[in-house]
Amino acid sequence: MRSRPILRRLSHQADFMKTTVQACGHALLTAFINSSLALALMLLVEFTLTGTLVLASPYLWAGLFIWIVIFTAQFYRQLKLCRTHQRFQQQHSTK
Repeated sequence: MRSRPILRRLSHQADFMKTTVQACGHALLTAFINSSLALALMLLVEFTLTGTLVLASPYLWAGLFIWIVIFTAQFYRQLKLCRTHQRFQQQHSTK
């Protein structure tokens, strides 16, 4: 009789981990794509202004900073969306 609450709690923790990993995956992909596009745009502007294609360290630092900002924002956004979807599924599966 005591095993049921423990199993329910373990199931809840597994669902929590699943949504966290799913949100992290979406955020990583979005941040990688957006920071790559930003870095490419910075290099394109550098090439059009100077005529040479040099990958300077400030561009890499800017790309990393953009990646961190986008990852952080997208992680919390995706986590909220995944948890909302999970709650919605739980409410409609019990009915």
